[in-house]
Amino acid sequence: MPLPASLRTSGLFGPLILGVAVPLMLLAASGFLGMRYWHQQQAASHAVEHSRHVLDTLDRLRANIADLEVERRGYLLTLDATYLKHYGVSDESLRREGDALQNLVADDPLQSLRAAHLALTVSAKLREIDDVVKTAHTSGADPALARIGTMGEIRSQIDQMVDHERFLLAGWETGADALEQRKTWLIASAVVIVTVFAVGALALARLEARRRRKTTAENVQLHGDLEARDKKIRRLVDANIIGIIIWDIEGRILEANDAFLRMTLYDRDDLASGRLDRRDLTPAEWRDRDERTVAELKTIGTVQPFEKEYFRKDGSRLPVLSGGALFEASGNQGVSFVLDLTERKRAEAEARESERRYRETLAGLAHANRLNAMGQLTASIAHEVNQPIAAAVLNAEAALNWLGAQPSNLDKVREALRLIVADATRAGNVVAGIRALIQKVPARRSFLDINEAIREVITLTRGEAVKAGVSVQTDFADGLPLIYGDRVQLQQVILNLIINAIEAMSGVAEIPRALLISTAQAEHGILVAMRDSGPGLDPASLEHLFNAFYTTKSGGMGMGLAICRSIIEAHEGQLYASANEPRGAVFQFTLPLQRDETLPAEHAGPMPAA
Repeated sequence: MPLPASLRTSGLFGPLILGVAVPLMLLAASGFLGMRYWHQQQAASHAVEHSRHVLDTLDRLRANIADLEVERRGYLLTLDATYLKHYGVSDESLRREGDALQNLVADDPLQSLRAAHLALTVSAKLREIDDVVKTAHTSGADPALARIGTMGEIRSQIDQMVDHERFLLAGWETGADALEQRKTWLIASAVVIVTVFAVGALALARLEARRRRKTTAENVQLHGDLEARDKKIRRLVDANIIGIIIWDIEGRILEANDAFLRMTLYDRDDLASGRLDRRDLTPAEWRDRDERTVAELKTIGTVQPFEKEYFRKDGSRLPVLSGGALFEASGNQGVSFVLDLTERKRAEAEARESERRYRETLAGLAHANRLNAMGQLTASIAHEVNQPIAAAVLNAEAALNWLGAQPSNLDKVREALRLIVADATRAGNVVAGIRALIQKVPARRSFLDINEAIREVITLTRGEAVKAGVSVQTDFADGLPLIYGDRVQLQQVILNLIINAIEAMSGVAEIPRALLISTAQAEHGILVAMRDSGPGLDPASLEHLFNAFYTTKSGGMGMGLAICRSIIEAHEGQLYASANEPRGAVFQFTLPLQRDETLPAEHAGPMPAA
């Protein structure tokens, strides 16, 4: 398979850019160095020429001064007027050369200062000579010669300027020599650069040839890998392990394997005729999800697996798990896998049905357990019901007596009737609590006061505890939050644990029989504990204590504690047992705080009493 044009072009760009950039860089460097050398050479030549011109001017100035001195002395010695003509010419030449010198050294601050000072000195000396010449006829030659000094100061200044300019000239000539040496070095460097470039070009050509051979080999390998991958993909498609479809973004199914056709009950003729379209196969309630899928594909090119349904050819529904991707980021076609979820959905439905049956069975067992417990409490329940009824009868008789008295005491009658209502309400509450425990109703959760729920169960078991000689004591924490749970189920747990404790202590005769029921605030909920003074628990039985059908009672079914643990765990709590000190057993369970259970019990609404 040939490489795409973009890959071939990108493979050639590197050497091409390098091959063009290196000569351009060398050319630019050579041009820069050449221009710099030319400018420096021109500057050095101009400086040397300038220094020489200055020296020539100084020499002419020195010569003019010497001529002026000779002419002056000749005139003063002979008073011959012919000397004055030459003197005037020399004077003009001296001024002209001085001005020229100042113009030449204007760019050199030191030399310019010296030239200005020299011009002043020369002007002063010329004025002095003019004055001497004018008085020579009257004073005589010898006195005139005596008044005129030598030109030593002027010569000294000229010599200073000559020395400085020669120093500058020597520096410029040295720089010019250095430039000549640099010229040689530049020529040698150019030869080296050209040589290096030639060697580099040769190496680059060899590297390019090697790269092309390597690229060719890689292309061959890539072509082989692509063919192998295509074969693997084709094998996956043809293996029909899962459904695979090729589609366009509008929804047309262009290609599909046999697995997809089998699960949708379509055939190759349907596919070839173009009758397979994702939009037609998708139920109406799943089309919004398909629109989001198309949006994801257009945005990121892929869509993560998600569940949906297809219509089969016969109109039935097919649950599937599907995911896909576009072939190219900006393309219009892609591929998706389709996994049949029919068996999984069937298994989930069976699991839900099994869970439902399990809960129904557990509820039935719990109801049977409650009935069994209530059967054991028949005498106690009868006592708890008879007590308020008997009190109501006595109060009714008292009311009749007060009505028959002369005169009738209506206040006493009203008090007796109020007590009758209270006794009847207490009896009704006991009956309502018994009825709630006996009825088989679905679980109903609400906020409840755990202390009040325990008190209601203690009321039902009071007679049984008295008959067994058990002292029931409570230690309830104040201000406990309300618990969100099923009141009947939690009271069933409390009832079972109380009855078990009473039965365990019924065979103990040597020590007082006591049952302490306590509540407390735990770290993440509420803790309820029941401590008895019975014979305790066999360490060997602790591991199996809460297993179904495990019992240590001769007539027990072994379901009470198992049901209790199931109820507590359904409330996301824990039930466990341990030894009591100094003897007996401790059964404890925790109930977590949920939702708004931070509300204290005293702020809760009225609870139905048992």
